Amino acid sequence: MAINLDAALGVHANTLDFRVERSRVLSGNLANAETPGYKARDLDFAQLMDRLDPAAGVTRDYQMAYRNPHQPSADGNTVELGQEQARYSQNAMDFETSLTFLNMNIQGLQKAIEGR
Repeated sequence: MAINLDAALGVHANTLDFRVERSRVLSGNLANAETPGYKARDLDFAQLMDRLDPAAGVTRDYQMAYRNPHQPSADGNTVELGQEQARYSQNAMDFETSLTFLNMNIQGLQKAIEGR
C-alpha cells in the first residue's frame, strides 16, 4: 500500500514554505527601512489558505501586497521598523509551530510504518 505524503503531511508543507517566503519579504522590508520611496510589502496567510488546493502540493504563486503605513514618512518610505520587527518575530514563531506540526505528522508516519 502506497503512502501519499502530500495527504499525510496535510497543509503543513505549504505553510512552512509560505513562512519561509514571508520571512524573505519581511527581511527585505527591514533591510530597506531607510531607503527613500521604498514600499513595504507583505504576504497574506488567509489568502493563501483560501486558494490552497491540497491536491496540487506546494504552490509558490504568492500574491504580494503593499502595506499602508499608520504613520507615513516624509521620504515616501512605508516601512515602520517596530511593526516590521514584530511581524518578523511573529512569523518566526509561526514557522516553529508549523515545523512542530510537520514533525509530529512525520513521527506518526514513522510509528505506523514500524508498527508501533
